[in-house]
Amino acid sequence: MAASFIYRELTGPSPRYWGLLALLGVPLALAAGAYFYIEHYGHIVTGMDNQIVWGVPHVFALFLVVAATGVLNIAMAASVFGKAVYRPVAPLSALVSLAILTGGLALLMLDLGRSDRMIVAITQLNPESLFALRVIFYDGFMLSVGVYLWFLLERRMNRYIKPAAIVAFLWQLLLITTTGLEFGFNFRAAYDTLLYAPMFIAYAAAYGTAVFVLILFAVCAWEERPLPEALSGRLKKLLGISVGASLFFTVLFLGSKYELVRSREVARFFLFDGGVYTALLWLGQIALGAVVPLALLWRAQISRASLTAASALVVLGGLAQMYVTLIGGQAYPQILFPGMLESSSFFDGEIHPYTPSVPELLLSLGGVALAAALIAVALRALALLPERLDQAARAQA
Repeated sequence: MAASFIYRELTGPSPRYWGLLALLGVPLALAAGAYFYIEHYGHIVTGMDNQIVWGVPHVFALFLVVAATGVLNIAMAASVFGKAVYRPVAPLSALVSLAILTGGLALLMLDLGRSDRMIVAITQLNPESLFALRVIFYDGFMLSVGVYLWFLLERRMNRYIKPAAIVAFLWQLLLITTTGLEFGFNFRAAYDTLLYAPMFIAYAAAYGTAVFVLILFAVCAWEERPLPEALSGRLKKLLGISVGASLFFTVLFLGSKYELVRSREVARFFLFDGGVYTALLWLGQIALGAVVPLALLWRAQISRASLTAASALVVLGGLAQMYVTLIGGQAYPQILFPGMLESSSFFDGEIHPYTPSVPELLLSLGGVALAAALIAVALRALALLPERLDQAARAQA
């Protein structure tokens, strides 16, 4: 870490800080109650069933996991690719990545059912299952990013920052690629394409950048720290490129599905006949999550409010995308016999309905609140941001 940077913990009046933690404690408490309610009565009290086995908590969990890999792009740009403008916020990038990944993994563990037996899944891995191997991918990512963050904060280890960053970068690529391949290797008609790997890399960059912008602006507003134009301008460009890439791969994915005869019906389902999924695709993911942010980011100079609005819309569009991908992909029936009509008492051949329950929504918000609380506590305890970002930017220049 450059010697010209003077890093400080998050300051501000203690009553305001404790008020923030108390506010975050409300959704955490509600999420804990929802978890014990679902654990006691079983998943029958949720909107999930034998057809929709991943509900809204998985939507939020997958969004947080994907965004966690994308947030790290800021730190990797500084330490791997030598982009000096990002160096002052590299520690914050690593912290946010670890925090929101923790929130996502907590949701996964609490939503799968029988979380008391999670140690069995961890200690008895099936090497032939990509789902099981992801335990190793998660552990490796958190360990590599944790070591990288330690090297950033400890001056004696600063000379090892780049090797540690390269290891974290490789684990980042491994984690997000395998996340996409979980869908690409799935034989459901809504998935079953390797385009999910590059598509999820683009999604991670867009969602991670948007989340980082919102958190950085919130932290700077908390202490009224000035934000250099060079940094906000680079973040604007990075967000615009990432959102554009996400839109490109979305169009490519839907177009390829429609072009292939064997998957044309599922493409029609998402594009025209899917009801809530079609609405979320066009209005949520494409319009609010991509087109409107690109229109806001197109201008050469935009205000912090416009960049904040664009980032918030990208996050909302990302949640819509995850809902369409995860829930819509399960709702569309399995094609067991192509070209033939299917019907049975197990709802074969039918579009399956799903309505999320209140406990699911509370549990989902609890994962977000957990990530936010971890960030707030870490920023108060550790010196992760320069005292003045504008002075740090001038020192780099």
